[in-house]
Amino acid sequence: MGIIKKTKKNFSSETKPGLNPQKKGKRSVFSDSDTKSKNFNNETNISFKKKNPDHSYFSARYIFAILLSVFEVLTVISIVVALCYFVPFFYISALIISVGCILKIIASDDNPEYKIPWVLLVLVIPIAGFMLYIMFYSRKLQPKFIKRLRLLNEMGYKRCDIVEFESLKKDDRIAASQAKMLCRIADTHLFTNTSQMYFPLGQDMQKKLIEDLQKAENFIYMEYFIIKEGKFWNSILEILKQKAKKGVDVKVLYDDIGCMSTLPGNYHKQLGKYGIHARPFSRLRGNADSEVNNRSHRKITVIDGKIGYTGGINLADEYINEIIRAGHWKDTGIRLEGEAVWEFTKLFLTDFGISSKTVPQIRDDFYPHCDIKENGFIIPFGDGPRPIYNRNVGKSVIQNILGSASEYVYMTSPYLIIDNDLCVSIENAALRGVDVRIIMPHIPDKKLIFTMTKSFYPRLMSAGVKIYDYTPGFIHAKCYIADGKYAMIGTINLDYRSLVHHFENGVWLYKCDCIADIKYDIDKTLTECNQITPEMLKTRGLTRIVCAVVRIFAPLL
Repeated sequence: MGIIKKTKKNFSSETKPGLNPQKKGKRSVFSDSDTKSKNFNNETNISFKKKNPDHSYFSARYIFAILLSVFEVLTVISIVVALCYFVPFFYISALIISVGCILKIIASDDNPEYKIPWVLLVLVIPIAGFMLYIMFYSRKLQPKFIKRLRLLNEMGYKRCDIVEFESLKKDDRIAASQAKMLCRIADTHLFTNTSQMYFPLGQDMQKKLIEDLQKAENFIYMEYFIIKEGKFWNSILEILKQKAKKGVDVKVLYDDIGCMSTLPGNYHKQLGKYGIHARPFSRLRGNADSEVNNRSHRKITVIDGKIGYTGGINLADEYINEIIRAGHWKDTGIRLEGEAVWEFTKLFLTDFGISSKTVPQIRDDFYPHCDIKENGFIIPFGDGPRPIYNRNVGKSVIQNILGSASEYVYMTSPYLIIDNDLCVSIENAALRGVDVRIIMPHIPDKKLIFTMTKSFYPRLMSAGVKIYDYTPGFIHAKCYIADGKYAMIGTINLDYRSLVHHFENGVWLYKCDCIADIKYDIDKTLTECNQITPEMLKTRGLTRIVCAVVRIFAPLL
């Protein structure tokens, strides 16, 4: 493996015998571009083709929307404060409302750790506290939005998976019960006739993705949290332009806030000139009560309804290590080919439909039948905020994996900001004797979040959880694997944003051939990591105080 050096060249592609074989089979792609460095630190001078993007965008539309949201909040609070001051007995009414808000919060079915910061806000900030609660506590859906969602759900595919469940039940009753629960809470299905290909790096996925896009005949649908102009996106855009000219239905959906600094404010109109139907997800308009949370963190590509991609990889150059942002960028993806891709198609059409003025038309080729024989069982699924999803789907999948493990559970995530419920699940697995390992970044992309992440280390480590940092740089992968049987890969981080607020997606895998590839990659990645020890976690008193305060309000961040 290459060592990161002070040089003007790119990362070395040297290979240590036995650690990184060139493996380009049916289900996985392993590259020499994943580098090893035990001595990486912030002072190391690494160079790529570019160290930073040439430019960033922050259009007047975003500035206006943010200012409008702030103005809306301040205006509402100011009016209520003024009424309390000038109108007799109004202050008493406000106090009664505050008490009512607190009682409503306590009596709700929400996670206790989500309730605590709201109770504190209402108690500590008189008047303004309960106004913030009324405006921001729950997602407000307009009746027409709910009607649109129901219509889009009816457009989804119909599938009977009784045979698949019977087969899984004969193989493993515990796995079958997990699959049944996931299908119920995420409104999805169990599949068997789908092949898989795992990508240990973004640049590996890029090559195959370009190849598949060039072969598209009917439609290309892409949904990403971040799209940034550069080598990665531009290479894709050229293909999308060509395909649109030939009559291929090309649709692109990107998160409006996620792309706030990476794309022009009117980028969907620019794409429209090329014949590409594009929309920003949840367009920022200045509605303070519904726009900050509930972003689309999904990463989905669907090609002709037969091939689908997902994982942690956004369409930006740092994800393929073309530019340096936080050292070497480690991310992962998965390619599915077969009928399991139907769920990706459904998720995309739903998200595109709620972001457009008109509902996408149903096409006969949306859900093509595929005759593919492959080992294992697959459940692609979506996750998101209430009331669209009544349960935290991603969190439930992770807890089920932890609860069923008997030998090991390995997890990778860029962040670790979790509630007590999930923390206990991780601890319980380790206390049962399961080898629980979590790989985290060595170089953070957000320093405050990284500091808060490390504040969870001592508790987990005291229960026997082993935590490692990826010394070459930043790990953005979201992989969860247990006992060589179970795995989950997708967009779901170990933080409140992913587990509670955002629209996410993932793939649950049981006894699929690609699970061995995921395990191989994580084992190789562990050789590039340092295990965290208690001595590494000593912090100054001020840092501990800041972390304590921020952790209280982490569910709201």
